[in-house]
Amino acid sequence: MKYNKKELLKQKIKHIDIKKLDSTQLIESFDDMAFQSRNLARACKIYEDMLKDKDCTVILCLAGSLVSAGLKKIIIDLIENNMVDVIVSTGAIVVDQDFFEGLGFNHYRGFINVDDNQLRELMIDRIYDTFIDEEDLRVCDMTIKKIADSMKPGVYSSREFIYEMGRYLDKNGKNTESFVLASYKKELPIFCPAFSDSGAGFGLVFHQTENKEHIAIDSVKDFKELTELKVKSKETGLLMVGGGAPKNFVQDTVVAADILGVNTSMHKYAVQLTIADERDGALSGSTLKEANSWGKVDSGLEQMVFGEATITFPLLASYAYHKGNWKHRKTKELNKAL
Repeated sequence: MKYNKKELLKQKIKHIDIKKLDSTQLIESFDDMAFQSRNLARACKIYEDMLKDKDCTVILCLAGSLVSAGLKKIIIDLIENNMVDVIVSTGAIVVDQDFFEGLGFNHYRGFINVDDNQLRELMIDRIYDTFIDEEDLRVCDMTIKKIADSMKPGVYSSREFIYEMGRYLDKNGKNTESFVLASYKKELPIFCPAFSDSGAGFGLVFHQTENKEHIAIDSVKDFKELTELKVKSKETGLLMVGGGAPKNFVQDTVVAADILGVNTSMHKYAVQLTIADERDGALSGSTLKEANSWGKVDSGLEQMVFGEATITFPLLASYAYHKGNWKHRKTKELNKAL
């Protein structure tokens, strides 16, 4: 069946609002069940412990197509209610999804039994059952170039560049619902260890090609800054949605501090929501118990939940929001510490 572009890009993805959804009774019922329902209930309680702990810096790790799937508002609520203090993310979530929507563009409901050759001809990109206008993505890429062009040539961490993205949205954004913008206003640092592995890469390649004097993103500077935050925090808790580079990047800060001769504790709390399997030895599915052998995550207050994030993340975040243990927490403004 032949479609035109307007027919395919007509129904926007809507972002779930945890403030309207109270999952506490469901999660408490899960605690009396088994398998992943009980694991999710325990994960919720560990996250609740992080929020109760006044000495704990909560680090949110994001991997996968989360904003495009309708989870953006959750991340914003966690930021605005001081339920997270640092974010470590893949570049795609930050640039191609959140910043993209901050510019006024959208993700759309699609379907999987579609002719992908036809999508390519129409310049529509597909993420499983979600559609994106490639022409809008090109505008997003070139906006990254525009921001880079406006900056003083030199070496920056991804955190510093993402801060400038937030500043740009604050002045020029078309959609105020953006976690890049919310983080900018809260002085909450966002790190992307593989920043160029996203639409940012296209814009920055163009920027460096056109400018002999240009900016560069230094992933080592990211690692150093995040390690500094780990050392400055009395305790740390990890809330990981997906795995990938963000998961390993934040866990490695403990080892980096040790190599530097700085005495710092392992991550005291850790929760991971994933569908990855541990049996292939890959990072995304490696258990938090396994991370204890590396000296990265303390044992006892860690929990793996093997379930898809569009289901598990809203339930966990809603539980924590409605339990209200975040209300005593203050904005840490950790950008200022760097």
